[in-house]
Amino acid sequence: MSRHRNVRGYNYDEDFEDDDVYGQSVEDDYCISPSTAAQFIYSRRDKPAMCAEPLEEEGYGYEARLNSCLDQMREVLAESVPEQKMVQAVLDSKFDVQKALDLVLSQGSKQNVKTKNEDTVTVGKTTKEFQRNPGGANVLQFNGKARDSQSARMESEIVPKITKMTVSGKKQSMGFEVPCVIAEENGHANTPQKGLLTEDASVASGVLQAVSKSALLPQVAQVSEEQNMVPTPVKKSSKTKLQIDVKAELEKRQGGKQLLNLVVIGHVDAGKSTLMGHLLYLLGNVNKRTMHKYEQESKKAGKASFAYAWVLDETGEERERGVTMDVGMTKFETKTKVITLMDAPGHKDFIPNMITGAAQADVAILVVDASRGEFEAGFETGGQTREHGLLVRSLGVTQLAVAVNKMDQVNWQQERFQEITSKLGQFLKQAGFKESDVAYIPTSGLGGENLVTRGQSSDLTQWYKGKCLLEQIDSFKPPQRSVDKPFRLCVADVFKDQGSGFCVTGKIEAGYIQVGERLLAMPPNETCTAKGITLHDEPVDWAAAGDHVSLTLTGMDIIKINVGCVFCDPKEPIKVCTRFRARVLIFNIEVPITKGFPVLLHYQTISEPATIRKLLSVLHKSTGEVTKKKPKFLSKGQNALIELQTQRPVALELYKDFKELGRFMLRYSGSTIAAGVVTEIKE
Repeated sequence: MSRHRNVRGYNYDEDFEDDDVYGQSVEDDYCISPSTAAQFIYSRRDKPAMCAEPLEEEGYGYEARLNSCLDQMREVLAESVPEQKMVQAVLDSKFDVQKALDLVLSQGSKQNVKTKNEDTVTVGKTTKEFQRNPGGANVLQFNGKARDSQSARMESEIVPKITKMTVSGKKQSMGFEVPCVIAEENGHANTPQKGLLTEDASVASGVLQAVSKSALLPQVAQVSEEQNMVPTPVKKSSKTKLQIDVKAELEKRQGGKQLLNLVVIGHVDAGKSTLMGHLLYLLGNVNKRTMHKYEQESKKAGKASFAYAWVLDETGEERERGVTMDVGMTKFETKTKVITLMDAPGHKDFIPNMITGAAQADVAILVVDASRGEFEAGFETGGQTREHGLLVRSLGVTQLAVAVNKMDQVNWQQERFQEITSKLGQFLKQAGFKESDVAYIPTSGLGGENLVTRGQSSDLTQWYKGKCLLEQIDSFKPPQRSVDKPFRLCVADVFKDQGSGFCVTGKIEAGYIQVGERLLAMPPNETCTAKGITLHDEPVDWAAAGDHVSLTLTGMDIIKINVGCVFCDPKEPIKVCTRFRARVLIFNIEVPITKGFPVLLHYQTISEPATIRKLLSVLHKSTGEVTKKKPKFLSKGQNALIELQTQRPVALELYKDFKELGRFMLRYSGSTIAAGVVTEIKE
């Protein structure tokens, strides 16, 4: 027997122009049973009150009519009324949805609105309790949160649609929206949103918004009358994050150990990666099997001495060239600290990457090569030892450990060590480091001498009695964290996550964040939600200033986010501008700086072309007083006030408000020419 179409239950008057509406396909209805045909035949969007009149089609069964009416009631009531009550109401009203709704709500109002002497009003499954405070005033509580009578009264009014404006100018709907009652707004039909409840919209207010005025005026009057009994209005609680004592939680975290961000800098081939790779191996962060694999692979590649460097230089290009190119990041622990280690590149071609790493650091290790000629090559003009030292100091690093590496190649000579420390000491003092904040440690990265334990070599022990490198790292003082300030995170990397949304990584410069919080990204001026937080590859509920985190974000397109964007608190956004004024210190430059001079602005993780728009004044180095107004040019060593113009908008903060987000560097033709702090944001 051939298949037959459902002819008897088919409504030939139905217009099927909207073929793309889910559940209204015309071509595929050849095997639909009469009992389920109703959901395809009748469009709820076009005929919302389809159960208001008795249905006379023969193929439309009792069960389908009941289910259809229940579906419509669920759109209005969501989960606030048990299904059994809704079924009974539908049967009592003879499948008239409007009557059934009135019946359910009138039953609810009889139970809900009690005598004036009682202290509780229950609407559906939601309880509002009038909890009397010691002073005698009544405070209305909803789900444990204090609210005033005015806000409660506003909820009971019938509002056609609640909207709020986001920062980007888009409308975001809140509460319930039911198509059969709410009028079309701006020419677009509202679609039902089940169970969308905000913190201030209860199930009862959703119902009151959804059904018609005439059906609810008696109940509104009764509820308003009951709520008028509360004499003292209380300040309305806005949506705030769960308050946690961040400082106390930070002390408890990691077993009470303090967090420290450490960057390793120095001239190319000074042995930075080998030194830190060996340190991690000796601490047990790299197992023997992995280390053996690196040794075998490096021998095959003809780079046997690079085995420890491969711990941090993970990419094929870095291993092939034998040069660190990007900032390698890892974590290790000392007795009292949790260290986030950043291995910065030393080659002059990768200075921008080094600046990115140094901008996120609290303290630094400067690695110098003790070999004859090698130290001089790195320290003299053209070497990176001087530039790296200036850069980290300009970016706010005040504590420095100088690891004099490869001392085994000069037989641990005390004279060579003293020669290097005297030259470096004089330069670092000029760069702005205090002598008390700089420590010098003789080491051997390849041999592992004086790294984790104090050196055992007799040539070393007879003249050096100081700390080993790990002890020096452990003795660093962690800086003051800006946990009390508004949230700020500068994006260091953006990548797609396996699930929904995408991930950004970076260091939290100020404030703290919790899972589920709304964030604002600047300059794109888009909001999103922090779906997850990962700290050191472990998911956490919150993170605070100083943490290097990975955030999983939803509600925003990944295309809009770039490296250098700043995520902030939507209530206290970061400033965005293309023009700002700054105080700068000019380094050793060959060409004088004039008006219109093109530079590359390095700020946090961003690298942006800019132009020096105005030379405002020359300042005294120590006092900051103006010594010359509107100079024609700036030469080396001068301290000046200038105005900069960037090509694209940049998110900045004033140095006096956020020290971490107020510093920047200026580079020109492959060398760093100035360091500065933001003093005024123009536009």
